[in-house]
Amino acid sequence: MGGGRVCSSAWPSLSASSSPSLNAASPSETASTSVTDTVNGSHHFKISGYSLLKGIGVGKYTTSDTFTVGGYDWAVYFYPDGKSAEDAAAYVSLFIALASEGTDVRALFELTLLDQSGRERHKVHSHFGRRLESGPYALKYRGSMWGYKRFYKRTALETSDYLKDDYLLVNCTVGVVRSHTEAPKIYTIAVPPSNIAQHFGQLLQGGEGTDVSFEVDGEIYNAHKLVLAARSPVFRAQLFGPMKDRNMHCLKIEDMEALVFKALLHFIYWDSLPDMEDLVGLNVKCASTLMAQHMLAAADRYALDRLKLLCEAKLCEDVAINTVATTLALAEQHHCFQLKSVCLKFVALPENLRAVMQTEGFEHLKLSCPSILAELLEYVVRIGENSVVYTKDTLDGSDANGRRVKPRL
Repeated sequence: MGGGRVCSSAWPSLSASSSPSLNAASPSETASTSVTDTVNGSHHFKISGYSLLKGIGVGKYTTSDTFTVGGYDWAVYFYPDGKSAEDAAAYVSLFIALASEGTDVRALFELTLLDQSGRERHKVHSHFGRRLESGPYALKYRGSMWGYKRFYKRTALETSDYLKDDYLLVNCTVGVVRSHTEAPKIYTIAVPPSNIAQHFGQLLQGGEGTDVSFEVDGEIYNAHKLVLAARSPVFRAQLFGPMKDRNMHCLKIEDMEALVFKALLHFIYWDSLPDMEDLVGLNVKCASTLMAQHMLAAADRYALDRLKLLCEAKLCEDVAINTVATTLALAEQHHCFQLKSVCLKFVALPENLRAVMQTEGFEHLKLSCPSILAELLEYVVRIGENSVVYTKDTLDGSDANGRRVKPRL
């Protein structure tokens, strides 16, 4: 009777002595992969007027325009009389040079002299597709070169199919070595791109909640103060600043065409350029260029820097004989330095200069921006000098033999 039943708990004890498995947790396992590959790019270099380059002197060269591969700038150097005095101008030399800042830039290179007979018997020196005992070539710093002092015997070149109509074709391929570490991605969720611009654009199209109107060249446009103020510091001062306009019901915009202001509002709400041809109703390139010129001035007026750059880019793409002088004047007046440089280079080309000088835009340029003529003259002189190969080394660095080279002045 006096004995009681003893019941044990169904739950295991949490004491350390009774649960050794909790002290010996399974080791975690992770993994990653180091990936080394190349970012490849090619540049096609036409060397025209070969017979005129002969005799410029050993160590003197003509160079390609710079091109970018793997985040670095590169240039091709061609030495018609060879690079080394010891060869006595018996060979032409060909090199690829690092044209931007960099330290120990590792890369693969390929230099190809193209056969112009159609038989594709190209002369190729390449790192690609073969085993390299010492690995990729390393360029120490800006101006370092890789190539061949004795790329081709000059007498043989001049009677070969590589030379046609007094020009050579060179193809240069660069593969910049890069390394990165990859870890497995356990979860991936697709995130759609932002559509906030679409929402704001629909706000403008629907006209709901507009609280300010603009009269432009007889046309009325409705908008939202807060949107305008958020996008443009000029509108912010005009609508909310201490010097804000008294008549806030309808503001009159002077010195601007209605279509230009409509395009300005489109950018403010949509953050993109409207279709120029649809806007002006003409499928004509010059009409699109004219609209971009007007919009550039409007963008500068309302401090819309992104719109200003978009217009600059559009005008750079559409630079032409009959519009370049007007674009150049706009670039000077609105401090668009990149666009100005593009226009000056275009006008200064011998095949363009005379034709541009005969346009009405050039007369306007002379009257509105007379100081630009001096800069244009400098570009003309510089291009004239470039037609004769430079005698100074272009890049600050070292050549393939490790010697320091002087920068071109």
